[in-house]
Amino acid sequence: MHYKRYYQAPIGRVAITSDGEHITGLWLPNQTDFELKYDHKLVETEQPIFDKVERWLDTYFSGNIPEIDFPLKASGTEFREQVWAALLEIPYGETATYGEIAQIIGEKRGKAQMSSQAVGGAVGSNPISIIIPCHRVVGKDGSLTGYGGGIDTKIELLKLEKMDMDAFYRPKHSTKP
Repeated sequence: MHYKRYYQAPIGRVAITSDGEHITGLWLPNQTDFELKYDHKLVETEQPIFDKVERWLDTYFSGNIPEIDFPLKASGTEFREQVWAALLEIPYGETATYGEIAQIIGEKRGKAQMSSQAVGGAVGSNPISIIIPCHRVVGKDGSLTGYGGGIDTKIELLKLEKMDMDAFYRPKHSTKP
């Protein structure tokens, strides 16, 4: 059985999911179809692990560095799980590029080269946003791209972590029809 709870964050209402022992998802406000990712109906209920995650989120959104003191279970392919583990190594207030992560994963897999695009796909499928900090991944030119929660949310999270937003390149969206 899987459970869910909602948390009102400064960026909007996020959904937290759990199997009762592990956190299996943290879904951002625009990720409203998250329940389709589960084989069973999610039950909204109290679980002790949700209290721990809410304390973590309270600490994070107050501008402090929280420690993860609850188990995570982000399920995916071996490659995706390796990428998500690498994301956990990106320090609070810092960023890494898709290419840097590809290099780390390539070394772990014994490959001379790894695709940044494949890493991007894995980053984009991260089921435990914020806690597994996919918002800290940027393009090779420092561009703020590729965030499932939306670029505005990514910017808010990086600002919260006291990042110098002038250091990032923000691509302009085309206004052509």
